[in-house]
Amino acid sequence: MSGNLPTGEERTEDSAGAVPTGRGPLSAVRIGLASGLVGMLCCVGPTVLALLGVVSAATAFAWATDLYDGYAWLFRLAGLGVLGALVWWSLRRRGMCSLDGARRARGRITAALGIAMATYALLYAVTTWLGTFA
Repeated sequence: MSGNLPTGEERTEDSAGAVPTGRGPLSAVRIGLASGLVGMLCCVGPTVLALLGVVSAATAFAWATDLYDGYAWLFRLAGLGVLGALVWWSLRRRGMCSLDGARRARGRITAALGIAMATYALLYAVTTWLGTFA
């Protein structure tokens, strides 16, 4: 243990020899969930507003339909952008921000992409199902 690390953190080196600092890099699960959620904000945002009682279900359905029909690709691209930025940030914090480092973290990157796609699909299914009640 090093005296300058916060309580509960140990000084350990990863396989690349980098010493993580702070809370550590983001996990593939959190990266995937965040990017999948950003990709579906066109429908999730109005749905959450309806579930909180801020807007009616019909209004939320109309907003979600308009956003999804007109801007779905922008939301999807934003989700991919968030995925890329968070993967880059995580690799950089691990000291693996190179092609070789990305190759070594290929499993985590693939897991983050898979979780992002699963999150998007699940949120799409839930918001579509909730739309049937509007």
